Amino acid sequence: MRVLIVEDDEFIGESIQDYLEMQDIEVDYFNNPKIALKNLSLKYDILLLDVNMPDMNGYQFYAEIKEYLNIPVIFITAYSDMDNMEKAFNLGAADYIKKPFELKELELRIKRLLFKNTNFIDITSNYKFDLKTLKLFYKDQEVDLTHNEKLFLELLVKNISQTVDNDKIKDYIWEDEVSNNTVRTQVKKLRSKLNENFIKNVRGIGYKIEK
Repeated sequence: MRVLIVEDDEFIGESIQDYLEMQDIEVDYFNNPKIALKNLSLKYDILLLDVNMPDMNGYQFYAEIKEYLNIPVIFITAYSDMDNMEKAFNLGAADYIKKPFELKELELRIKRLLFKNTNFIDITSNYKFDLKTLKLFYKDQEVDLTHNEKLFLELLVKNISQTVDNDKIKDYIWEDEVSNNTVRTQVKKLRSKLNENFIKNVRGIGYKIEK
């Protein structure tokens, strides 16, 4: 996942950047909207955009780019009045978060947007996972998976690029208490069905799908 942040308050902008990068999310951060306009990549999944910036406010910035950069935007603002909220959503905002906010809340809002409008999540150029049916496809051919393997992939896909610890995996898949060795056996069997090993072991912690 790649996120664009445009926020003139460097403390807030760098705090968000540091937090998201700790979650293994790629981030481009600009504290000046005009400089951001000159240096934009066309490959972003989410835009985090401050409303109140000098020279060009967030609404103006978004109006400038929305024709050629079609990505969901979360407006970040100190304003809580209905007029500003209405303006943001009329411009096409996907979400609106008021300062101050918890970074975890922002992360949850980003994840909600990422999975909101699609069932299929690309894992590699050949593999994709359907979050609605919990089916894995390799070059459009379904991979035969057990129920537990589907749950395991669902958990990793919903936390893509982030490490999911063994305890969370065990709680999510099994009703009874199991050992870490059971998790390792589960992963080994699943890997034997794959043509690409996209499931990464984070030694002593858990597993992740690395985009």
